[in-house]
Amino acid sequence: MLAPQRQQAILERVRRSGGVRVADLVRELGVSDMTIRRDLEALAERGLLEKVHGGATISGPGSTEEPGFAAKSVRQQPEKDAIARRAAALVRPGTAVALSAGTTTWALAHLLVDVAELTVITNSIPVADVFHRSPRADRTVVLTGGVRTPSDALVGPVAVAAIRRLHVDTLFLGVHGMSVHAGFTTPNLLESETDRELVASAHRLVVPADHTKWGTVGISTIAELSEADVVISDAGLPEAARRELAERAGELIIAEDTK
Repeated sequence: MLAPQRQQAILERVRRSGGVRVADLVRELGVSDMTIRRDLEALAERGLLEKVHGGATISGPGSTEEPGFAAKSVRQQPEKDAIARRAAALVRPGTAVALSAGTTTWALAHLLVDVAELTVITNSIPVADVFHRSPRADRTVVLTGGVRTPSDALVGPVAVAAIRRLHVDTLFLGVHGMSVHAGFTTPNLLESETDRELVASAHRLVVPADHTKWGTVGISTIAELSEADVVISDAGLPEAARRELAERAGELIIAEDTK
């Protein structure tokens, strides 16, 4: 088992049970104590778990904790790329799409730069920058104004006013978390208000969210699970989550990493 595969297995174990002991991981994975400790150190440095004496526990962010864009962009990169590829297949030339802030929508933006006659609405500075760096004469990009958040989203009354009179074919909504009871959530109150306006503007709501978002709850709900026409996640999504999403959302797509 390669180090990334072993670390993913450790992370899944921590998320499933809430914590792990080094001795148990040594026995289950058949590697040395030092190897496990290096794996835990690597995962802790990425903010994915917390090291404790003799093991590790789940890294439990509060409902208002908002990591910066750079920190989030290095997490679950293969999964986000696979999700973005499936999301890009839903976009047709000549349509109007909205991309909210998020690292998965940012990955999606890179795949949409060659789509003809596209109109893009976004409140994400990094997303707008992707299109700015690959200009097309037949593309229109609208960047809302607003107050900048740690995740490089533009939010607040100015952003809401800019979005309110717009209508798009599809919204790709980046989320901080998703759960049965809380729905799709964000840790930023102003961002949730702006995102709700984006949801209202869209004929179709697509939520691209990797498996680590399941069970994470931000302070404010953007939309209920049932409001999503499509949820795109990855192969790491637990079976229980798949059943809930398949039952509540319009469609669940599991994106496989084909690289």
